[in-house]
Amino acid sequence: MPVTQDQLLDKLVAIAKKEVGTRESGGNNRGQRIEVYQQSTWLAPGPWPWCAAFTAWVLREWLNDTDVRATLKLSDTASVERWRCLDASAFGWEKWAKGKKLKVLTEKDLARRGDFVIFDFSHIGIVAADQKKITDAIQTIEGNTNNKGQRDSTSGDGVWEKKRAPSLVKSYVRIL
Repeated sequence: MPVTQDQLLDKLVAIAKKEVGTRESGGNNRGQRIEVYQQSTWLAPGPWPWCAAFTAWVLREWLNDTDVRATLKLSDTASVERWRCLDASAFGWEKWAKGKKLKVLTEKDLARRGDFVIFDFSHIGIVAADQKKITDAIQTIEGNTNNKGQRDSTSGDGVWEKKRAPSLVKSYVRIL
């Protein structure tokens, strides 16, 4: 029985959700797990904001799934590495998505579970649940954020589930 798109998106969100609670250690934008995320980008690990590294890591882990690769018509590890986003900047994800002919939606579109959400303050996360109305908060899982409601890389300390105002959205990248 073929895997549905919803099942594939559930897998993506589950990978991100499993990381919730991961914290920096040894200083701002530092830690062993943070370096693992950063290694999934083109930029060498270091004390730099890692929200896009977290999403790149989640995408890479998701692409290890044979059903995901089959759906995206990626035959092997080399094709996955050529296809996936390696950008360490949030805004770089838009350019990557457009280059791959993926849907890049605006803040006027409803967020859908599994979208990568790019915020206008140069931050990125993964949408964890479908947005019902355009005015509803967006439920996300984000790296390099905190659980206090603040949003910048200086106060970010880990991977957290968040609710964000839709007015903060720059765009959504929809892979499926």
